[in-house]
Amino acid sequence: MPKNDLMQQLGKYYSVAFLVPAAVLVGFVIGYLLDRVFGTGFLKIIFLFLGLASGVIQLVRELSKSDARN
Repeated sequence: MPKNDLMQQLGKYYSVAFLVPAAVLVGFVIGYLLDRVFGTGFLKIIFLFLGLASGVIQLVRELSKSDARN
C-alpha cells in the first residue's frame, strides 16, 4: 500500500472518529439555544438525541461507503 493511500485512509477514519461527538454537540447546542429562546427545558435533550441519531446514521453511511469500495 503506497504511503499516500495510507495517509488518505488515516485522514478519513480520523474524521469519522469525530463525526458522532460533533453531531451530538451540535444537537445539544441547538436545543440549548431553543430552550433559552422559548423558556423550556426539554428541547436540549430532544436535540441531543436527534444529534446522536444523525451522527450514527452518517457514521454507518461513511463506513458502508468504505466497505463498498473494497
